[in-house]
Formats: sequence, structure tokens, C-alpha cells
Amino acid sequence: MADSTDTPAGGRVWSRPAQLVLGLAAVVLLTGTGLFLGAVFLHVAPANTVSRQYREQIDGVVYPEFEQNWKLFAPNPLQQNVGLDARVRTVADGGATETRDWLGLTARDIAAIRGNPAPSHVDQNLLRRAWDFYDGSHNPQDETLTNSRGKLAEEYLKRIALQRIGRSVDGERILEIQFRVTSATVPPPSWSGEAPPPGPKVRELPWWPVDDEDYRGLG
Repeated sequence: MADSTDTPAGGRVWSRPAQLVLGLAAVVLLTGTGLFLGAVFLHVAPANTVSRQYREQIDGVVYPEFEQNWKLFAPNPLQQNVGLDARVRTVADGGATETRDWLGLTARDIAAIRGNPAPSHVDQNLLRRAWDFYDGSHNPQDETLTNSRGKLAEEYLKRIALQRIGRSVDGERILEIQFRVTSATVPPPSWSGEAPPPGPKVRELPWWPVDDEDYRGLG
């Protein structure tokens, strides 16, 4: 029978190498957590000497690939209904091109949400956030870039649409894609006495070329 004095009252005894590994893991986790929380704090805090000096590194943590939103509340709820449509231009084997009809991407998402007790986060927010990302990085007057993330926003929006449309339409390869956005301000309640909003605004983006690289990783 083993002597009860061989094992401390606390239970299992960790070997020295195991204690070393656990200690190092704890240090790595605590250091990583501290750095992450520090980067988030500097990102949301007012601009200061440290945040300005390490802006690139902070953005690398907060924006690893796409936009993130750290707001906890919504003091300014959405006041517009935004509908995103896309159409493509295809090319046949003989070289003839054809411009296809508009496809309601937002309308498809809304149809998937209605009547669904547990709608997908993708159907609810993916397309909307992709458009917000694009809109926040382009000049609505001429669609020129307003910041360094504009090209990424274009690729993101394009790839979302191409994933839904596919590589071809009626057997013809997709050559180009174009987007159209219709924004309609939500009318105020009748008892408010406010004037009705103006009519919907339509914004058409330029045609973007489509190649095999745009489908990379889409399956």
C-alpha cells in the first residue's frame, strides 16, 4: 500500500518539466491577452502619443483582415432601407457578350430571413456590412478610393456576389460585374408631423472585371 505522505493533500503532483510548460503557457496567454486589450484600449481611446506612434500595429490587431465594429450600443439606428443589386456581363465561346438582368441580392437575403425563427447571421448582415465597408472607403460622387482599404472593400463585395451567382450564367463565362444600390429613407410615423422623405436614391457602380482569381477559395 502506498504511503499517504507520498502525495500532497492537494492531489496530483506535477513534474518539474510539466510545471515549466504550464508556467510558460500562462505567461504567453497573459502577455497576449494584455497586449490585445491594450491595443483595443488605444484604438477606442482618444488619440494620444502612443496610439499615433503605433497606429499601424494597433490597426493590425483591431483590423486583422476586414472591418470590425467595437460599439456596444446603437444610439443612431439605421434610418434607410438599402437594397443591393448586381448584374453581370457574360461572353460566349464565339466572343459575343451579353448584359444580364439585375439580380436582387438584398431581396434574396430578406426572403431567407422572413418567416425564419433563427435566421442566419450571413443573411442578416454579411451583404449589408460589405456595402458599409465599401461605402466608407469610396467617394460616392466618382467612386474613387478615400482610404487604403478601398481595394479590399471592392474585392470583398465582388467575391460575395460571385459566390452567389457562380462562374457562369446559362453556360456563358462571367466577364464583368456591376452593382446598383437603392437607398430609401424610412418615412417618419404619421403622428410626428415631419415631412415625408425624398424619393429613393440610386447609385450605380462602374463595371468591374472578373477573372479566376476572384473565385479563389470560393469553391
